[in-house]
Amino acid sequence: MLTAFAILVDGLVFASWLFIVALGLTLIFGVMKILNVAHGSFYAFGAYVAANAIGVYYEAGLPPLGGFALMAGAALVVGVVLGTALERGLLRFMYGRDEVLTALVTFAVFLMMEDVIILVWGADPFFAYQPYGLLGVTEAGPLVLSNYDLSLIGLAFTLCAVTWWVLNRTRQGRLLIAVIHDRELAAAFGINVTRMFTLTFVIGAMLGALGGAVTAPMISVTPGIGVEVIVLAFAIVVIGGMGSIWGAVIGAVVVGVSRAAAVHLLPQVELFVIYAVMALVLAFRPEGLFSRAQARKI
Repeated sequence: MLTAFAILVDGLVFASWLFIVALGLTLIFGVMKILNVAHGSFYAFGAYVAANAIGVYYEAGLPPLGGFALMAGAALVVGVVLGTALERGLLRFMYGRDEVLTALVTFAVFLMMEDVIILVWGADPFFAYQPYGLLGVTEAGPLVLSNYDLSLIGLAFTLCAVTWWVLNRTRQGRLLIAVIHDRELAAAFGINVTRMFTLTFVIGAMLGALGGAVTAPMISVTPGIGVEVIVLAFAIVVIGGMGSIWGAVIGAVVVGVSRAAAVHLLPQVELFVIYAVMALVLAFRPEGLFSRAQARKI
């Protein structure tokens, strides 16, 4: 029972982290049909900006809890600046073109952004450990759980609930759903599709940067952290179904619990299990678990 509980908790924590990272990616694809490889750069920049800001903040002796607001602020700045620059400066010229070509363009941007990170911050690691220890720990029998890790579950749940509410209970959300189903018809009814695209991309970039910002206190922030993340995010999006929010939730939970079970029971297959789950799902559901029905134009 103790092992099962540990697997469940570790799996949910990892699943929450995966969902936070993958939410922006699946939102962008669902609206814009863009497979945004540069999403890994948003994550990396969010982690670097947050780590740098946290280091300066705590060295100044400012109120400790303000570091959490600083992480959110870092994600906001990175998302608005990089998201707007990439969408308005490059991707708007790619609309209507082949999806593979757009993916290659975002991959090129990702490679360039990796070099920018080294140019700006160098190759030395950054450590932003202070927020991680502020929330303390929770003891569950012999298990000691970090409250910071557990807070990721609450953050993921909040992001999921807010996303659902915005899409289904607000006017802008309903307009966005109209764009998702048929952008041509939406434009014919007077919806500003260009503005919707920009807004969606910026929000997706902010979510990717938020994933990096909240991860910064948990890891050593080094060049290349965006590479592994984008692979994992793609795995979640593919398992759940491209563009499906609920698919991202289920995909993250399945992968998170499967990985945790492998870590506790068979550590040798930890790296393999994520891709094994993806292969198994795609073998029976090539479009993913919750792929959106495609309208047939006649």
